[in-house]
Amino acid sequence: MRRYLRMLVLCLGCGFCSLLYSLNQFAVNLEEEASGDGGKLKAAATSWLTVSKRIAGKGARSVGPKESPGGPDRYNKDVSLSYWNPYWMLPSDVCGMNCFWEATFRYRLMKTQSSDTMHLAVVACGERLEETITMIKSAIIFSIQPLQFHIFAEDQLHHSFKNILDGWKFLQTFNYIIYPITFPTENAAEWKKLFKPCASQRLFLPLILKEVDSLLYVDTDILFLRPVDDIWSLLKKFNSTQIAAMAPEHEEPRIGWYNRFARHPYYGKTGINSGVMLMNMTRMRRKYFKNDMTTARLQWGEILMPLLKKYKLNITWGDQDLLNIMFFHNPESLFVFPCQWNYRPDHCIYGSNCREAEEEGIFILHGNRGVYHDDKQPVFRAVYEALRNCSFEDDKVHSLLHPLELELQKTVHTYCGRIHKIFMKQLTKSIRDNYVRSSKERNNSGEAFC
Repeated sequence: MRRYLRMLVLCLGCGFCSLLYSLNQFAVNLEEEASGDGGKLKAAATSWLTVSKRIAGKGARSVGPKESPGGPDRYNKDVSLSYWNPYWMLPSDVCGMNCFWEATFRYRLMKTQSSDTMHLAVVACGERLEETITMIKSAIIFSIQPLQFHIFAEDQLHHSFKNILDGWKFLQTFNYIIYPITFPTENAAEWKKLFKPCASQRLFLPLILKEVDSLLYVDTDILFLRPVDDIWSLLKKFNSTQIAAMAPEHEEPRIGWYNRFARHPYYGKTGINSGVMLMNMTRMRRKYFKNDMTTARLQWGEILMPLLKKYKLNITWGDQDLLNIMFFHNPESLFVFPCQWNYRPDHCIYGSNCREAEEEGIFILHGNRGVYHDDKQPVFRAVYEALRNCSFEDDKVHSLLHPLELELQKTVHTYCGRIHKIFMKQLTKSIRDNYVRSSKERNNSGEAFC
């Protein structure tokens, strides 16, 4: 009799384990099927806003989504209280009995979308229309694969963006979607004014663009001097734990800000700069982050508000500081690319300190400190104005390269101007490569026609 009871218990145990495994695989498949592209993008963002308003109640503008970013009803309870918890310490039962379920796929490797389309996001508020348009133009001029722009802008800028970008539709190499600026209702005003107007919107991109697998976020004062395809290809270099890529804030610790003045944790020796941020957002939404606020690991949407509550009196650079804190506790999750992918005035105003740019040229120019609009660093302003004034139909060698070379020669009285050749190196190569590709395409189309 005991033998039969043992057999019965063993069979029941095996059946129960099989049921658990089947349910887990079913849930994972549902989540993986949710990743999409194209027309789903705008619907996903609209869905995020709609769900937000239902949670907030009548009269509220927006709030975080009701469901956990990892998937619908993941905890089988309403987690909205923990999702936008106004206190820095989350409830101890946020995971509860379902922690076992989370553990089964917590560190599952995510597949990257096979689509050739590259997704690029930017946030524009205030007087940033011209900068943003110039950045978009630089991305379109040099890139090879199609581009999908996600433009988050204040309402008064939407019409201007639409008028300008619709005039470029003849290029047929890009699409765009314009979104409103959206923050959680809880502390919305605080999020909006954090560091610069609307800058912290980037923190919520993984939660808003739920149908996008990977994304390149850039500040408005970015200029691409080589194809977006090249930085996009860095996604393939991520190891199994890395979810995002950024450049160091400084190369030279003696002039670093974080290592001298920060009152909060920061990544590495000198911190990271978030003006150019490449993200595998599928992994970001799935990851559970180590932190110094609770022993439990928290997902992206769960950790933002607690971080702000705990550190808001100690941070200076807003959302960038929050990212530094996050990756200080999770250094294995960050891929660090060289300074030539995010070249700023700090790399030359005290003498050249970006070795990679000296050797290969500047890949992405970041004109922070307002250098595109004053005379403090004329070499940055000259590159910006050259790209702003060029048109898609112009011969880039005669309308862009030659005039820019003459302007840069006038800047040698500054530290950055003395090394102006590194500003031209990749730009020249990108334009010449563009000519070669165009010639091949014309020849191929001619052969096909014959």
